Amino acid sequence: MVDGGAYDRALVPLLRVPVVTASAKVMSNRIRISSGSTFEEQMAYSRAVVDGEWVFVSGTTGFDYGTMAIEDGIVAQADQCFRNIAAALAQAGSSLADVVRVTYVLPDASLFPQCWPVMREHLGEVKPAAMMISAGLADPRMKIEIEVTARKRVP
Repeated sequence: MVDGGAYDRALVPLLRVPVVTASAKVMSNRIRISSGSTFEEQMAYSRAVVDGEWVFVSGTTGFDYGTMAIEDGIVAQADQCFRNIAAALAQAGSSLADVVRVTYVLPDASLFPQCWPVMREHLGEVKPAAMMISAGLADPRMKIEIEVTARKRVP
């Protein structure tokens, strides 16, 4: 029989870690970023939310949010997605170089390989964790939606 008493006693200090809860201070550090897209107001969301050193960029489509126009091709849409994301990250004091996770959503998964050169152009040096999901999008003109999480670098 193994005497786990000393082992169990060694763990006791680990179990006395203070519980961290949300506070007004943490909430006051939350910053909402807007692109000016009409979607944000209509659907009650922010283009991005900054919480401490983390930046969460909402699913972003290929619309040019200044004109609310969208190109037909998936490659052009993917590139516009990354430009929109880069703009949101810049407003948050971050950049595509800080992206740690990316999720791609496409209604037609067979089109995904067409996006790979654009993905390499924008994230080739970063190589974040990634996932692609095939699912319907809110507007039939949308061929891709991209969501990222970034962690701001602390100097």
